[in-house]
Amino acid sequence: METPFTSQQTYIDEFSPLDYLQTYYVSKDGSTLDEWTEFVVRNLHETFAAGGVRGDTVIDFGAGPTIYHLLSACEVFDKIITSDFLAQNRAELEKWLKKDPKAFDWTPVIKYVCELEGNRENYQQKAEKLRSKVKEVLKCDALKRNPYHPVVLQPADCLLTCLCLEAPCEDVKSFCNVLKNFKDLIKPGGHLLILSVLKSSFYYVGDKYFTTMCATREEIEEAFKEAGYEIAKAVYGPRNDKSRPDITDYDGHYYIHARKPK
Repeated sequence: METPFTSQQTYIDEFSPLDYLQTYYVSKDGSTLDEWTEFVVRNLHETFAAGGVRGDTVIDFGAGPTIYHLLSACEVFDKIITSDFLAQNRAELEKWLKKDPKAFDWTPVIKYVCELEGNRENYQQKAEKLRSKVKEVLKCDALKRNPYHPVVLQPADCLLTCLCLEAPCEDVKSFCNVLKNFKDLIKPGGHLLILSVLKSSFYYVGDKYFTTMCATREEIEEAFKEAGYEIAKAVYGPRNDKSRPDITDYDGHYYIHARKPK
């Protein structure tokens, strides 16, 4: 019998941010990044440092309990609005922003990004800069026409979403609908940056099983085009680390930088 797609209520009841962070963001030796995290921070560093993506505001959609994907954005945007569907994830974000001693330690990733930027020694300043740039932590719901209802956000220069939409979107059609709705959140000529995984059908958080949208490279690119975006850059990479096939079955990752037409 086919496994039903994981509901929003199941996420509310069963998703543990601490289990998620321990499963996917704690390296064996505490010093190296896994290939997914490295893929994300390298591509975003290149986009923000040399790619010309900058401005006043960036909206971070569906952050989960993580901040690593914002480390380069804080150098080129004045204001960051981060968000997630789950209250427990937003609470975990607030812990880090408020320097709660129980917050997850992102130091290895922060040091790595500082090294990419040629300034490894100032990793503490980098953390403080990011904290100062995050102005709001909002609830978002990808399945709503206005994902921030009842809040109405002004269109931003950039919308960034990392490892998020495959969870609420059951299929490529619903993924495309979310991309269409995102257009109201982006200025004409603004940027949409999405980083996620390909051909994934499940992942575990602790002992909890969650389904995901399974999509190919071709389906993802077609969804962007159908939603009315111009793809400026697309980067794909294989999943080389096959050491934990039991926790998730994706076979590659992607980064797409698209533009909303002027």
